[in-house]
Amino acid sequence: MLNNSFAATVVALLTPSALAFAPTRQIASTTLNAQNSIISYQSSPLTHAPISARSAILSKRTSLFAQAAADSVPAPTSNDSCDVLVLGSGPAARSIATLLASPSSNGSFDILLADTNYDRRWAANYGVWQDEWQSILQLYSSFKQPLGASCVDRLWEVTDCFFGGSFDIPVESRMRLDRPYCRVDRDALRRQLSPKDEIEVKNDGDGNANYRVIRSNHISKATAVNIYSPAGSMVHDDSGSTVLLQSKDGDVTQVRAKLIVDCTGHESRIVLKDDRVKSIPPGFQIAYGVLAKVDESDIPDSDYAGPYYKEAMTLFDYRTDHFPEGSNELSKAEKAPTFMYAMPLDGNRIFFEETSLVARPAVSFQECKERYLTRMEHLGITITEIEEEEFCYIPMGGPLPAADQRVVGFGGAAAMVHPSTGYHLCRAMMASGSAAEAIRKELANDNFNPDRAAASAYNAIWSPTNIAQRNFAVFGGEFLMKQNVEGLRGFFDGFFKLPLELWGGFLAGWPGLPNNENHETWWARLKFGLSFVSKLPPQVALDMLVSIATYSITEGVPLPQSVSPLLGLPDGYEYKEKSAAVGDVAAKSEAMKMIMESKVEEVVPVAFEQKEV
Repeated sequence: MLNNSFAATVVALLTPSALAFAPTRQIASTTLNAQNSIISYQSSPLTHAPISARSAILSKRTSLFAQAAADSVPAPTSNDSCDVLVLGSGPAARSIATLLASPSSNGSFDILLADTNYDRRWAANYGVWQDEWQSILQLYSSFKQPLGASCVDRLWEVTDCFFGGSFDIPVESRMRLDRPYCRVDRDALRRQLSPKDEIEVKNDGDGNANYRVIRSNHISKATAVNIYSPAGSMVHDDSGSTVLLQSKDGDVTQVRAKLIVDCTGHESRIVLKDDRVKSIPPGFQIAYGVLAKVDESDIPDSDYAGPYYKEAMTLFDYRTDHFPEGSNELSKAEKAPTFMYAMPLDGNRIFFEETSLVARPAVSFQECKERYLTRMEHLGITITEIEEEEFCYIPMGGPLPAADQRVVGFGGAAAMVHPSTGYHLCRAMMASGSAAEAIRKELANDNFNPDRAAASAYNAIWSPTNIAQRNFAVFGGEFLMKQNVEGLRGFFDGFFKLPLELWGGFLAGWPGLPNNENHETWWARLKFGLSFVSKLPPQVALDMLVSIATYSITEGVPLPQSVSPLLGLPDGYEYKEKSAAVGDVAAKSEAMKMIMESKVEEVVPVAFEQKEV
């Protein structure tokens, strides 16, 4: 089908004044392939002859087509094909590409990963709970893609939090959580999720992925479901998709794929958002971080950097005593809170990050940086060298992908970030297992249907039960956004007083991760909510109860549906086969039979004709 082409002849429009006087006019010849990709564009002279008003109208219409064709996609310089095309090269993209291409009982599949920035180092520092990471290791081993020990470069046996300054909690009070925390070595993980010929192998397990790489990006933008601009840059048919990829030097590759998975991030250009249900705009997590060396020449205890114990990971420091009482800076920090997140590494190297958990509109990066500097000065921590700066921008919540899309969004493109916390890495890596299994099952089907394959992948990511759990967490994010610093201190002080399996499950928020079973049903979420409210300071508990009522009134079904069996489950992405028959087949068949037997009626009306479908 790809080799069939047709030529379209388009007559250029002359202006009304030119119709009477122009000596010549032009014919533009445009050759297109079956996917409407422009191969060539030529023009040739045509001797002038008078044309009618009707011809002028037709000429104008075809001229518009000619202009659209001329401004359309660049001509391909090469061709490729694959089973699945994965767009992007961050953790989500490499995770699902690695599992899709892993050894399978259904046979091997050709996976092509496309990104012009494939060789760029990942910028973010990733922190994960140790038990969640262990579940990721088990998943990848089950796909015969084991991840080595080099993927974690630091383990803290305990995790610390500071919520002092409100509700009679002393400023210096430390809450210690007996749950180990890890820092992922982003470079090692990146190598382990890469093919061997694309990286420098340094550790066992590096380069074990089996997908192929092309350093090109798509050039499309969705204008409606499964419709893209420029015309011909991405086209779907009943057996797959054709997409144009362009490299940084301008080379264009036309790729034929059975399925496309988009992992290009939160603000994807080709995955549209769902408008079937009312959605709240996303909030934004903003953070300014530094990997720094600190001066330890004059400190009383080398086991600490200021108040931060080096054998503990500090998850939250929501204190504001580093601002002068009554100052404008303190007022801003109380209304739009930020916290310090600190990862002591080796020796005097520490990663500090001043973070706005979630806000709409976002807190500025400059504000986060200034608060970090003020906090460091107050705590007596002197930075001698900055090795890295990090600017963290994470949309949280917002609408899910629209149904019936042929491009499968994954990771940020599918709004998979935890709506209350910003956690994403373990959620995406765990989800890559179920999504890969669903896609590989469809690829192995002798009657492959790309619409069914895309729906199956989406349903593996966002099942109705998972959407219900997410809706519960979306309310959590909205509640956090409206809190001042006092409210957040009270919220998290009560949150971490819950049993670990309850708060751990809420932070996980994804099937397969540890403790998530405590949040997967409406009854489990209701029990969690009741237990949580009982741990909160009275004024925060009252605010939450009022917020639940207000949110349920203003936003409708999602929250009540997540904690009650009475409203059923949200709509999911299950594949629904389109009906081939139109109208009342029995009535039309009866009419056909009677017409054929009629002695006076010989013409069969169009509505009764048998149509091939």
